[in-house]
Amino acid sequence: MLNDSAWLPFNMKRMVYHRLVLIILWPVVFIPLMPWVSMALEPGEILILANKNTGEGVELARYYAKKRNIPDANLLLLSLPDDEMCRRDLYEKQIAVPVRAFLEAIKPSRRIRCLVLMYGMPLKVGPSEHFEAENDKASEAREGALKKRMEDRHGEDEAASPSVLAEELKDVRKRLDRLKITTDQRASVDSELSVVRHTDAPVGGWVENPFYLGFRSRSPAVSQEAVLMVSRLDGPTPASVKRIIDDSISVEKTGLSGTAYFDARWPMGQSPAASAYQIYDRSIHRAAQRVEKSGRMPVVIDEADALFQPGQCPDAALYCGWYSLATYVDAFSWQRGAVGFHIASSECTTLKKESSQVWCKRMIEKGVCATIGPVGEPYVQAFPLPELFFGFLTEGILSLAECYMVSLPFLSWKMVLVGDPLYRPFKKSQQPSPSFFPACAN
Repeated sequence: MLNDSAWLPFNMKRMVYHRLVLIILWPVVFIPLMPWVSMALEPGEILILANKNTGEGVELARYYAKKRNIPDANLLLLSLPDDEMCRRDLYEKQIAVPVRAFLEAIKPSRRIRCLVLMYGMPLKVGPSEHFEAENDKASEAREGALKKRMEDRHGEDEAASPSVLAEELKDVRKRLDRLKITTDQRASVDSELSVVRHTDAPVGGWVENPFYLGFRSRSPAVSQEAVLMVSRLDGPTPASVKRIIDDSISVEKTGLSGTAYFDARWPMGQSPAASAYQIYDRSIHRAAQRVEKSGRMPVVIDEADALFQPGQCPDAALYCGWYSLATYVDAFSWQRGAVGFHIASSECTTLKKESSQVWCKRMIEKGVCATIGPVGEPYVQAFPLPELFFGFLTEGILSLAECYMVSLPFLSWKMVLVGDPLYRPFKKSQQPSPSFFPACAN
């Protein structure tokens, strides 16, 4: 279940404030700062990572490199188990170390800005066995101490107000939840690799993304030079990955067409958003407005609590909505090249498990070309902000990976982008708008 800002530490609530400022003042503050800058990702700036123990993944890596004119030298083969999950120590020794060494060894003229993980690469990083066991014991001890403290206090003061005790209990639980974030070693392999150059990045918790537009006024803990864009070409089968590659290239020649569907839960409203849930719901509304204003395609916005139901979304080209946890709703007939994501906590926990109904896996099976989702509880504020992602995507200037990067608040965390990072569904008819984009150049 997605958690709201009430569960998060102070700096997270400050992020919500900055996001409100971004949404309200974007045209006033950012446009005068500098002109539009286009630094669209180039094939030579991509490093492909493949698992040498998964033959289909290596074949797909070479197929993708040939289709996109990526140099042969930009392929790194790693020796890894054929499993969606790897422990923290395996990630460090068998993924992070060789990737870091490769990046350090290449000539400055071969600038790498993006990593692409192929079918067969692990999806999730789990904590080391020792840490997991110790953390579970520590969590149990903290919960036990909390209960005992409340019982002892009640025994000492039978007249204590229930409301006072309830507030203290709420406060202690908030502190425990904050601790869970900062000690959480579970992450996506992709998101960890985005900061692989930054060797001092904390193992637990998230890192603020220095490219995220909402954090422009902040001093980042990780510099832009240390950050890589990361995407993965992955799916339930090798055939689904090959289709994603082929669809991306084909649709760029014709342009993406169809209908954009946005599934909010409440009407837009005029009062300031008081929670992260409201901010993201309103951002879904604003994403719909930006796509509609672009004139790219018809837009359908639903603001009822119920989700789109089976058969309600023909010719779907773009989609963003919420909230159906790990249960895909077959409402869509997807257009070739479709891009979309569903805001819920478990939607990229697997791309392979046959019985799974998580949205990323099922959307790929149903024909989507690119999608986004978390490998575990991310907290709602960790999702890409819909109005930024779809706004930049429909302008046609930036690649899929760049649209993702400027709209994503956190790195070294839970999110995964599935799709060709070079994909520009509206490349054929670019529409530079008076918006602000900080170039993703090192």
